[in-house]
Amino acid sequence: MGQPISSALVGVTFPPVTFRWDAKDVMLYAVGVGAQPEGELDFVYEGRGPKVLPTYAVIPGMFSMGGLVSNVEINLAMLLHGEQSITLHRELPPEAEVTITGRVAEVWDKGKAAVIGCEGIVEDRNGLLCTTKATLFIRGAGGFGGDRGPSSQDRNRPPERPPDAVVEFVTRPEQGAIYRLSGDRNPIHIDPDFARMAGFEKPFMHGLCTYGFAGRAILRALCGGDPGRFLHFEARFADQVYFGDIIVTKMWRTAPGEAIVQCETQRGNVVLSQGLAKFREA
Repeated sequence: MGQPISSALVGVTFPPVTFRWDAKDVMLYAVGVGAQPEGELDFVYEGRGPKVLPTYAVIPGMFSMGGLVSNVEINLAMLLHGEQSITLHRELPPEAEVTITGRVAEVWDKGKAAVIGCEGIVEDRNGLLCTTKATLFIRGAGGFGGDRGPSSQDRNRPPERPPDAVVEFVTRPEQGAIYRLSGDRNPIHIDPDFARMAGFEKPFMHGLCTYGFAGRAILRALCGGDPGRFLHFEARFADQVYFGDIIVTKMWRTAPGEAIVQCETQRGNVVLSQGLAKFREA
């Protein structure tokens, strides 16, 4: 039996795990989040590196949550991925062996649900490489008497003016089939019967795949295509993206090296909200 969800979990650190990746892994991830040879050859071809998309950090970051799932009483059927952030301390290399340490950073009692923030510290032989944070929303797990936590309603709200940059990417019918090969095998994103059983009309994109599309847009519009300039990206998962949708990423510069980010589909529904990107100016 795992520990019950409570405020006492804050600060709990799980045993480190080891993870390796190579050029094939990072190229597969790049294709999984829509990268194409035309314009992004550096990320999909070993003859040009390959360079690594900064949002690949979410892949080792997933392993930071393994200790949470195995040591805490969580009904996985009631779990939703609420928010995601990555902070790059160095440019990600195309090959690495890393140690990932997971830590519970926050636990909030929302009444009908619990919110758990899990931080992942990713290090290689040269030291700290990246830090990730996933906020998990567990339906039906609230009411344990904890603090409700801060409101995020007005966080990273887009300014009342046109965006400074807009990038549109089309998703493909097979996007989920490719993305899942990077590690997230949840059948809800590929199996129509499973998706209907879970209450959805049909399979839909992984939230972290949408996150990767947004990361590519930030890289193109704010970092000049240079992953070494990409420092941080945080966002909230607001709605589903379906295969074949167009992801429209809008960016508003709000300070030197900072921009508010929001993603919509061609239907106008917001799918990533409360986004903030930090980057090195040219």
